[in-house]
Formats: sequence, C-alpha cells, structure tokens
Amino acid sequence: MNVLLVGINAKFIHSNLAIRYLEKYCRDYKDNIVTVEFTINNQYDFILQEIYKKKPDILSISCYIWNIEIVKSLVRDYKKISPETIIILGGPEVSYDSTELMERYKEIDIIIVGEGEETFKELMKHYVDGLSTINMIDGIIYRKDKEIYRNTQRKPLELDQLPFVYNEGFGAFENKIIYYESSRGCPFNCQYCLSSIEKGVRLRSLPIVLKELQCFLDARVVQVKFVDRTFNCNKKHALGIWKYLHEHDNGYTNFHFEISGDLLDDETIDFLSKVRPGLFQLEVGVQSTNEVTISNIKRKTNFERLSNVVSKINKGNNIHQHLDLIAGLPGEDYNSFGESFNDVYNLQPHQLQLGFLKILKGSGLKKDVDRYDILYKDKAPYEVLRTKELTYHDILKLKMIEEMVEIYYNSGNFYFAIKYIERSFETPFALYESLAKYWLKNNYHEVNHNKIKLYTILLEFYNDIIEKDDVNIKHILRFDMYLQEKVKKFPYWLERNDNHKEAIIEFYKNEENIIKFLPSYRDYTSKQISRMAHLEIFPINIIKWADDFNKPIEHKEIAVLFDYHNRDVFRNNAKYVQVINNLQYFPGNGNISQEIAKKGINFYGK
Repeated sequence: MNVLLVGINAKFIHSNLAIRYLEKYCRDYKDNIVTVEFTINNQYDFILQEIYKKKPDILSISCYIWNIEIVKSLVRDYKKISPETIIILGGPEVSYDSTELMERYKEIDIIIVGEGEETFKELMKHYVDGLSTINMIDGIIYRKDKEIYRNTQRKPLELDQLPFVYNEGFGAFENKIIYYESSRGCPFNCQYCLSSIEKGVRLRSLPIVLKELQCFLDARVVQVKFVDRTFNCNKKHALGIWKYLHEHDNGYTNFHFEISGDLLDDETIDFLSKVRPGLFQLEVGVQSTNEVTISNIKRKTNFERLSNVVSKINKGNNIHQHLDLIAGLPGEDYNSFGESFNDVYNLQPHQLQLGFLKILKGSGLKKDVDRYDILYKDKAPYEVLRTKELTYHDILKLKMIEEMVEIYYNSGNFYFAIKYIERSFETPFALYESLAKYWLKNNYHEVNHNKIKLYTILLEFYNDIIEKDDVNIKHILRFDMYLQEKVKKFPYWLERNDNHKEAIIEFYKNEENIIKFLPSYRDYTSKQISRMAHLEIFPINIIKWADDFNKPIEHKEIAVLFDYHNRDVFRNNAKYVQVINNLQYFPGNGNISQEIAKKGINFYGK
C-alpha cells in the first residue's frame, strides 16, 4: 500500500516538521510511506499532478491556515481523479471543526484530531496490516456508510517517544529553516492562540535534547528554529539547553527561540550576555501594552519588567531580539495601538513585527467574536476586518505602516537615516504614519522598488516633508548604502567622488594598512582587496555621530573603510573603520588624499 504524506508550506525556506514526525514514528512502515513538500506559491495544477504521479492509496495532508484553502480544493479534485484513494487530513486547521468539515467535504475519509503520531501509526496498522478496527482507533473522526463517527480523544504522548527526524542528515534541508521541538503546550491562556487549549507543558528529557542538538552543531547547519510555544517557561530546561549550546558553540549555527521576556531573571540575563554574538535569536511576543487589551485576551505580561529585560539584553549587544505586536485585539483602537507601537519601538528591537489578529478555530477569541464585535474574513487565515474599536479604514492605515516598518526598519538597510529622521517627529509611530501617507499620496505602494529607488523615496520624503536644504541626509543615506554593499549604480542625487582615486589605490597597496585595518585580507592582491572593501570620503564626521545620535553632526572630512567580508550579525551591515584622523573640512581641500595611507584611529561601528 502506498501512503503519501503531503506538506504544503508557506515559503520555500520552510520545512514541514509534522509529516516528518509521522514518517519517522511509523518507521515500521517506511517501505509504504513517502513524503513530499510543496509551497503555496506552487501552481495548483502542479501540486495536483505531482500527487497523482505518486499514485497513493492513502493521501494524508498536513493542514494549517496558510494552506487549507488549497487543501480543500485538492481533496475534491483528487477524489474525482482517484475515488478509491483514502484521504486523511490532520493538523490544527482541521482539529476544531472536524465534524462540520466532514459534512461539507464528502471527499474526506478521516480527520486526525490533535496530536497525530500514535494515531497515524494505528491507522497504518489498520490499513497496511489489516489489524484492529477503525472504531477502536482513538483521536479520529471517520466516515463509514455515509455516516460520520467520532472516536475517543487520544491522550497526549510522552515527548521522549518522539523520534529525531534528522537522523538521516541534512541534505534535504539546504537553504531551508530547520525546526526542532523540545516541548509541547503552553502555561498561558492567551485567547488568540491555539496553544492555550492544551493545558500544561510537556518537556522532552534534557539528555535526549542535548544529544540531538549536538547533531545540528556537528553538521554546522545555518539555523535551528525551536517551535516551543514558550521556550523559557521552565527555567531549568531552557537554561540547560542554552548553556549546552554556549559551551559547545561551533561558531556558526544560530538558534531561534520564542520566549516570554518577563520570565527571564537576572541570573539568566547575565548568562545570555556572555554568549557569542549571533548564537541566539529571541522572539518576544508583546502583542499590546494596553492594560485593558491585555486583560481581555487573558495574557499575563508585566511590560515594565519585560522592558527592563529587553534593555538589559540589548546592552549585551550579542543577541538579536525580535518583538511582536498584534493589531485588532479587543480593547485596542488606532491611537492605543500607536502607543503600544511607541512603547515597543523605543525598546530598540532588531526587528519589530506588526501582525494582524487572526481568529483561529478553537481559540478563545473565536468564541468571543460577538462579545467584542469582531468581524473577520471567512477564508483562512481569518484575518480581522474590523472591531468595535478599529475600523477597516484604520486597519488599512496600519497595513501601510506595517509595510513601512518592514522596508525602512526591519530590513536594516536604512538604519542610520531612520535614526536621523526620527528626530523630526514626536513619536516613532508618527514617523511611520507620515511615511505611509507619503507612499500612498505618490502611489509608491502600487509597484515593487529596488534598493536605489527606496533610498531615493526616503530622501524625497525628507526633503518634501521635513527640510529641503539639509545636506546631512544625503551623506547619511550614502553611509547606509555603503554599509550594505559596494555601490555600483548611483541614484541621481549621489555623485561618484573620484577626487581621491589615486590615493585610495595607494592605500590598498600599502601592506601596513592591510595589516592594521584588513588583516584577514593579507593573502589577497590590492586589486582583489579593492573589490572586497571600499574606502569612501565623507564631508561629515559620520563615525562620531553614529556613535552618539544625540551629538550634532560635525562638518569634518573623514575617510571610512567598509569591510564587506566582516558584517554585524544583526543587520548584516559591513564593519566600518575610520582610517585617518579628522580633518577640518573645506570644499576642495586636498589634504585628505595625503593622509589616507597614514595610520589613524580604529573604530568599529554599531
């Protein structure tokens, strides 16, 4: 019997952990089971055709909010092609209205409700070995003689029973995120989240976890993303994992965790301050700082405590912090959300994700939509359309603000320019609100833009909205551009400066300079080095200002060296160093050319 496990992911870089658990848990049936993955960006006909080519006797699909609409079409169309194929669905998107789904989609034969590993194994015993009867398999809803039957709910697994799904290596995961799970469940009761449904937290034994993590370290995978809902809910478990990863750090692999920030104590924060920059990424769900909203969603957050924790971790300058907000939560209007945005933005996370409420099946808010007057889309992902406090017009404004945050903040490509522009607005929210209005007014939202155009739009925004004759903004934008890459295509407002071309060539030929400023380039020729680094002359002391944004910008000509093979781990900006002492700037002063090859101060940027 041929059994096909199908995962349909949101992006190519994602991988489906669920179908791999089912495959490995049912290792006795490895000759029967095949897994295949697609993305929602694949053509629908391609997915249908590829499934058909496998000729499955049993077709089992993992269902989530991002793929359920595709799955609904697939089950109907595939049953027309192959009516004898048994179709099994599982996953969070079909576990909470499974009877209704079976009634609407006659093509579905079985739905696995909740945790699927043991249930799927028993289904294999039934269909492959002919053992047991379908009515004795816990955790399913099934169809028989046109009737729908619901069996007893299955008890949760001990997590140590789960297999390690990567024991055959990582060849299939090139350029993909690798997911790992050390716990299931969540101690909290947030009403927008499905994790609140399962009471209690189950942990995988630490010795097993550490042995498995060593496999990632040995293989030098790029990133491992823990899917634990609140990784640090058990301090002993979390700290045990963090300490092991720190002590066995391979200097390369990054680990991502979703945590509750206000649970971190001083001992843990002190430990985290000592780990390699780039070893850990922490995602902290704030969602809102409005106390009424926090109460409505039954979330336990001490924002003052969380703020202190985030600030202390930031001081370590070694851990990427990603903070989340959700728009559309009950009790939060447009202005209140702006305050939440300002509160979180002022913590200076490396990324600020502005998401929108989704009314998930089985969640507490699904039951309370009438109480809070929440309207949402009928189709997945069931995103909010309006609430009692937030109109659809408000949501559209926030959508545009979200895009501005993604482009101009989260990308890291405009870090210093945004820092400079922030000074002209009362609040961060006001800045991004103004940017959003400017984009809409000029119809910039209608097409995609390359990097050069995005820098140009930001300059024009500054000139049109804030100040037209400020020369500093152009130089700061130029600094941001060179932090990303060696600029080859220049926008209309940025002129190529070749006044010091010969002096710069001599700089790269000077072995003393290479030893001092670019020691990792010693084995390269000066011509090769000039391609891997860039020396740019600025008429302002950009380095001094970048070190302290509160200082006024001094008009002193300096030379800055950008090293593109050494980048910071947070924004992927090139490391930069000032290679000569400050010179008083006068237009046309040629003294700097004579100084470029001399020794100077060494200053690495943020």
